[in-house]
Amino acid sequence: MTVAPERTDESLRAWGPAEAARTADVVFAEVAARDLISPGRTECEVEARIAEVATEVFGHAPQPARRIVRSGPHTVLPGGQEPPDRVIRQDDIVVVDLGPFLAPHGIDAARTFAFGRDTGRNRLVEDLWTLSDAARGAFLADERVTGRQLHAAVRTLAARAGWTLGTWHVGRLTGEAPGTDVPGLHLAPFVCPANDEPLRRSVRGGGEAHWILEIHLVDAYRGFGGSLKQLLGTP
Repeated sequence: MTVAPERTDESLRAWGPAEAARTADVVFAEVAARDLISPGRTECEVEARIAEVATEVFGHAPQPARRIVRSGPHTVLPGGQEPPDRVIRQDDIVVVDLGPFLAPHGIDAARTFAFGRDTGRNRLVEDLWTLSDAARGAFLADERVTGRQLHAAVRTLAARAGWTLGTWHVGRLTGEAPGTDVPGLHLAPFVCPANDEPLRRSVRGGGEAHWILEIHLVDAYRGFGGSLKQLLGTP
């Protein structure tokens, strides 16, 4: 297994977003290779196994402030809602979100895994990648694309594929996650309908803005969803 080299906590905080994202990809690859997610195991059991791998790869072991594994109907719940533990079933869908491990690096990463032959769940996983590719293409093709425009493009593509968006935004700036429950919230850090600013712009301090794409698709009728979070563009 290829893992990140040993680093001090201070140097870990200095990782660039792209390097942290590549390391997250190593974790997801190990999750699949070691078959850590399987029907019959509980979410908390799978979460503990993934946390061990993430600790190996990242070289540090944060105390997750939120759940990193959700399955079945739990995949449609808002991110801030903590559901009870659940046994993963046959033909199920599971979301793994490494946000607690990536918080020191200012990014997030999530992947969705479908099991069995259920066509809807398997198609949702495929559509997450299709929409992600389309969103990244739109971002790279238009230097003036705004948060409103990119959100509208993702929402339209999701609707054409038969899904609804499970969140009010489809991305955010890298760095410390902005709060979403503050009165008078400034929406410029989000890829959302109220953001008319170009995504390619300078941020405080003069650096270039970098974004995390966060797509959450939901089938509300059948009660399942999926998420894909990754860097938008290449920092």
